[in-house]
Amino acid sequence: MTAPVCVYKGEALASYNFGPAHPFGPQRHAAFTNELERRGLHERVCQCVPVMAARDAIETFHTASYIDKVIALSATGTGMLDSGDTPAFKGMYEASRFVVGSVLDGIERILAGQCARVFVPIAGLHHAQRDAAAGFCVFNDCGIAIEVLRRQHHIRRIAYIDIDAHHGDGVFYAFADDPDVCIVDFHQDGRTLYPGTGALGETGEDEAVGTKMNVPMPPGATDDLLMHMWPATEAFIEKARPEFIILQAGADSLDGDPITQMQYSEATHAFVTKRLKVLANRVCDGRLIALGGGGYDLNNLARAWTAVVAALLG
Repeated sequence: MTAPVCVYKGEALASYNFGPAHPFGPQRHAAFTNELERRGLHERVCQCVPVMAARDAIETFHTASYIDKVIALSATGTGMLDSGDTPAFKGMYEASRFVVGSVLDGIERILAGQCARVFVPIAGLHHAQRDAAAGFCVFNDCGIAIEVLRRQHHIRRIAYIDIDAHHGDGVFYAFADDPDVCIVDFHQDGRTLYPGTGALGETGEDEAVGTKMNVPMPPGATDDLLMHMWPATEAFIEKARPEFIILQAGADSLDGDPITQMQYSEATHAFVTKRLKVLANRVCDGRLIALGGGGYDLNNLARAWTAVVAALLG
């Protein structure tokens, strides 16, 4: 092993943003990297430069016609990719490829034994559908990662855990009928927050019934509530015997986020990461990648994501 944890950062990754007036603005990357340095964690990780994904990797999840639409709007920087949350910006296609490519490069490093675990801050774009953008998400790097793990690396059983305040609908429904993708999604109850999905009774479709777990949390949910519910969640994941674990560690579930009503602290992110690290060491040779996801209060984001990195380091 050359390093216990690889962290991806750089201006190419920071370029995925929708401008200073948008919640997913350009300051998010800097807030994380500044806190990483303030805590001295940058000296303990392998700092990796962003990597651009090839189009064929993106096509493992997204349709060719949708990718063509992204390319066209990226060239002009005008128009909307969805009904109102995801505006086009110049260079959007290239910026999105850096998000996807950094995640895929992290997976390659883990599988090659170059590092034990990986964190990519500007990633975890879990709302994008196979043929459409949604909720600030152009390409669904989580879904692409699952497809690439299977097609290129022949890894079948994958666990996807999502603690973002918003339900990871783009991942959940893309693999709802796939029994080999175990999904656990903690989120603010969809009756109170976008995208309005993720009901408790949704546990998968067809042969995959029972392989998915939605955990809708009430507005105001705290660390204590998630930690109380965690043992059953962990047993559910372990039963699936995953060969690789993906964590979407959205920071918009922290108290004070401007667009959600959850009340976690960074302790939840540290706790979940630590428990998944232990589980990964037990069932899948430690293979664990964490993705930043949402988070629209800069102080919250910095605290939550550096807590994830510190927990990955141990």
